[in-house]
Amino acid sequence: MATKFELTGEKRADKGTSANRRLRRAGKVPAVLYGGAKDAIMVTFDHDTIYHQLNNEAFHNSVLTVKVGSDTDQAILRGVQMHPYRPKVIHMDLQRISATEKLHLEVPIHVLGEDVAPGVKQEGGVVSRLMAAVDISCLPHQLPEYLDVDISELNIGESVHLTDIRLPEGVTITSLAHGGEDLPVASVAAIRVVEEEAVVAEGEELPEGEAPPEGEETTPAAEESEE
Repeated sequence: MATKFELTGEKRADKGTSANRRLRRAGKVPAVLYGGAKDAIMVTFDHDTIYHQLNNEAFHNSVLTVKVGSDTDQAILRGVQMHPYRPKVIHMDLQRISATEKLHLEVPIHVLGEDVAPGVKQEGGVVSRLMAAVDISCLPHQLPEYLDVDISELNIGESVHLTDIRLPEGVTITSLAHGGEDLPVASVAAIRVVEEEAVVAEGEELPEGEAPPEGEETTPAAEESEE
């Protein structure tokens, strides 16, 4: 069952950098709610509530119930701006949606079966996650929080692709619907071991009993014998 999120905001009249700074100092997040048959409006939300919600993966790709005054809209998160180094939300963009119109949204991909895949458990390979999320199209009530991809039967050198993802009813992968390439999503690869050759620096003594590399002299006596 999809997680339900409800946001309660207030309309704001002032706009501009100075006004937004005052709102942030007061613990508010300035935002814009746009789309649908209504005009775009400027709103504010409680910062701590929004920050907590943003830490939930599902919040980023769920239908949100947004209440502003006496109005209630269904919306999705279209953009969020974070402070460059502080745990602080700077701004949000919310888009109204219609229950009868398809929407396009990026949802995360969850890899399943990594611990039992033969290529990992028996052959010592490692899983490469080649795609973290994918853009999908569906009606709002069909929107999944994430998509699962099963790699439990993969051997080393094998991959699962976009067409291997089991999609919920009504959900399509946007790129495939437009004739795009069936890209790999995850694979199991062999661990590569890189061997480094030991290099003896000029003037460095070799360990006892070890001969110098062919064609190289390591003592002044060897140099003098050639003069």
